[in-house]
Amino acid sequence: MEAASPSRTRTRRERFVEGMRAGMPFAIAGGLLALSFGVVAESAGLSPLAAIAMSAIVFAGSAQFTAIAILSSGGTVGAAVLAAALVNSRFLPMGVALGPSLPGGPLRRAAQGQAVVDASWAIAGRGDGTFDRWLLFGSTAVQYVGWVGGTVAGALGGNVLGDPEALGLDAIYPAFFLTLLINELVSRRARLVAGLGALVAVVLVPVAPAGVPVLAASLASLVGLHSASRAAAAEER
Repeated sequence: MEAASPSRTRTRRERFVEGMRAGMPFAIAGGLLALSFGVVAESAGLSPLAAIAMSAIVFAGSAQFTAIAILSSGGTVGAAVLAAALVNSRFLPMGVALGPSLPGGPLRRAAQGQAVVDASWAIAGRGDGTFDRWLLFGSTAVQYVGWVGGTVAGALGGNVLGDPEALGLDAIYPAFFLTLLINELVSRRARLVAGLGALVAVVLVPVAPAGVPVLAASLASLVGLHSASRAAAAEER
């Protein structure tokens, strides 16, 4: 008889707490980033309440900063929403990968899928294509508190904090995703996909609308998927 996976034998509470611990570094970094967002959002014309509500509902730093950047440069609300939607489109394939690991019908799985954020998705992965949903829930819960709390502090106390760039808060966002990327570069295929995605983004950033470079760069993952499919087919032979 095959031994049960350790992640399956631990209680839900233990896995949830483990997820909270794993997500804490990202919650701290996200809180500082949200602090910066609260300050920048107010300078872009959003009221403190609007900035806080945006973080509570959207809960996606890349999409929120993209929208604020467009609004602050004179863009329309429609353009800001479209660009934010393009940035968040990465959650579609992530949700497809997570779906089989979630119990219940379509509506229940969709509700549980709202817990997907970049760091939690990576933390919850078991390495075999499946995910531990309680690790996901725990890591996202603590990050949500950090994100909304940071936004509240930035939106209500932005005048006291001053310029976020002068404080170095603008460097937190790229450092956040760099940490995730480093953890994923465990194979030659992963490094190839990351390099190709970076190249696509660098080429498109000067000429494409906000959000498009990220979406186009994500297509590089198809290279990794194709390579994995070929490797699996070769093993079957």
